[in-house]
Amino acid sequence: MCTAVSFTTKDHYFGRTLDLELSFGEETVITPRSFSPPGGRRPFGRFALIGTAKVSEGYPLYFDATNEKGLSAAGLNFPYSAYYPPAKDGDEVAPFELIPLLLSNCETVEEAVRLLCGIRLASINFSKSLPASPLHWLVSDGERSVTVEPLKSGLKVTENPVGVLTNEPAFDYHMANLCCYMGLTAGQPENRLFKGVELAPWSRGMGAMGLPGDLSSPSRFVRAAFTKLNIQSGESEEESVASFFHVLGAVQQQKGCCLLGDGSPVYTVYTSCCNTDRGIYYCTTYEDPQIRAVDMRREDLNGRRLIRYPRSKTPLFARQN
Repeated sequence: MCTAVSFTTKDHYFGRTLDLELSFGEETVITPRSFSPPGGRRPFGRFALIGTAKVSEGYPLYFDATNEKGLSAAGLNFPYSAYYPPAKDGDEVAPFELIPLLLSNCETVEEAVRLLCGIRLASINFSKSLPASPLHWLVSDGERSVTVEPLKSGLKVTENPVGVLTNEPAFDYHMANLCCYMGLTAGQPENRLFKGVELAPWSRGMGAMGLPGDLSSPSRFVRAAFTKLNIQSGESEEESVASFFHVLGAVQQQKGCCLLGDGSPVYTVYTSCCNTDRGIYYCTTYEDPQIRAVDMRREDLNGRRLIRYPRSKTPLFARQN
């Protein structure tokens, strides 16, 4: 259960929530241009990446990332519809390889779409303990977003004019579902029920009555889209980043509000925001809401080793007395 958003003020921003019942020990990870994956795995391409990854066996398993050219991608849980055919000839792409493949080789969504047309995703596990995750992906640059879904009919790439993605059902459903909420407005509602009868709103915010507030993926899609399209933001970095976190704040999940069958609570493990034009990656965790920033351009992007920044799990209070 996750939400990803593409957002533009003066610069372009991309990020997501990761909503799960556990943390994988994820970190902010920079993959430099000269990184060589261990174990004979598929080599990366030309561009450096920054994002959130679990590093396993020396390999960055990215949840979301942005490259130095401003192209971004995030993988979100898609457990019922995702289909990966069995591997046959060894030339297939594993799901965990898709983000590195796209972002280390492509500068724009247009280039990413061309690359996607020539690949075949297959059911390839990273390891015995890390099987292939059923995912679909949001891929964005400053001008365009697409949704990538591995279905039984094949790999489907769909234009995403909203720049939002959540989980099941498939993206086409989410776009059709938006039609149910066309009447929502940030302003006050108009009396269209009885002309000539005085009906006036008795509370602020009644233009958004009907905006879903539950934690399901269709409701989070609508709520994220409504908040993104209506939030007012200045163009400074501070204002833009704060606005982005407020957009995702509308869909964050608190421990105890969504329980799995075994009683485990689903919660927002982390929330990310990357200024894709400047390569600055911002992140908060459930335990520490302070926004931490890592600037990829302050690192040696021609290096060979992963650059890793652990996540804070302890809140830092700005005490005033």
